[in-house]
Amino acid sequence: MTLIVDLRSDTVTRPSPAMRRAIAEAEVGDDVLGDDPTVIRLQEKSAELLGKPAALYVPSGSMANGLSIRAVCEHGDEIICSSTTHSYNYETAAPAALAGVSMWFIGDERGMFHGRDIGPAIRAKNSHFPNSRMVIVENTNNRGGGAIWPVAQVADVGAACREHQLHLHMDGARLLNACVALGVPATHYTRHVDSVSLCFSKGLGAPVGSIVAGSKEFIARCHRFRKMFGGAMRQAGLLAAAAIYALDHNVERLAEDHANAKFLAERLAEMPGIRLDPRSVQTNIVIFGVDPRLGTAADLAARLEAAGVRCMAAGPQQIRMVTHLDAPRAAIERAIVAIAAVCGAQAAAA
Repeated sequence: MTLIVDLRSDTVTRPSPAMRRAIAEAEVGDDVLGDDPTVIRLQEKSAELLGKPAALYVPSGSMANGLSIRAVCEHGDEIICSSTTHSYNYETAAPAALAGVSMWFIGDERGMFHGRDIGPAIRAKNSHFPNSRMVIVENTNNRGGGAIWPVAQVADVGAACREHQLHLHMDGARLLNACVALGVPATHYTRHVDSVSLCFSKGLGAPVGSIVAGSKEFIARCHRFRKMFGGAMRQAGLLAAAAIYALDHNVERLAEDHANAKFLAERLAEMPGIRLDPRSVQTNIVIFGVDPRLGTAADLAARLEAAGVRCMAAGPQQIRMVTHLDAPRAAIERAIVAIAAVCGAQAAAA
């Protein structure tokens, strides 16, 4: 099999030669002892970007979310969020296992809800019920096909959280995709939330790491739990240097990934056996339905892999494809030819 393009996720991106040079030349110290200068610079740069007093570099987005939950919640508390939320679906039940919290679901299939939805979801102050403590919004929403939260809607949810004394956390793994798509700075969103995470190893192209930002008191607690969870690293400046390079060079180019995703979606929508409204694609994630005549999503993904296009089943009859900096337009065009051939041949045989 000759690989045409890997569209399984934007996590498959590899460091560019320039990013590798930044890694090689990074000044390092011992971040566990608090003196790695490159990590310190990344944390200060990220705090400024996100408009928060402090930030903490961590190994992964899952840890960024997990630390945020543990820093705010106690065992027996409850989080209000969408059933599509990454912390619920893809973090191996860490909220329950590590923080001892349950989750209460609101919102639609793309992960969105409103301030008016918060009040009815809050548990009564009664010894029978968990304590409602935190709300999570995921922007962009992964399972929602990279859906963008409107800024005004986040503001609305933030106001409701303040009214009800709930901590609002934004899982912003792909926050900068939303910002680039809307043409707004991150602070347009983050001014309405208490804490926020941001991933460097997806569309930004760094090999490892995420940031979590919030108040100084919140970050101090995250720092403690990072150590407890085993996420403290020593000469982490090597990795932080890649994240700094990503922030300096790879943010605005996210628009290319969005354009490629829309181009891909338009072509996919024309193919037999694929159900997709291209207008639903807002950023770099394309999720489409697979007609049973093409088999299951897993069946089709296997045939596409054999044809040189890697993707992932997102459900029994759904496939996800994600564009990224290692998938230029020429590769997308070759992938479209291969996908059309597989779908056309399968549809004809059905």
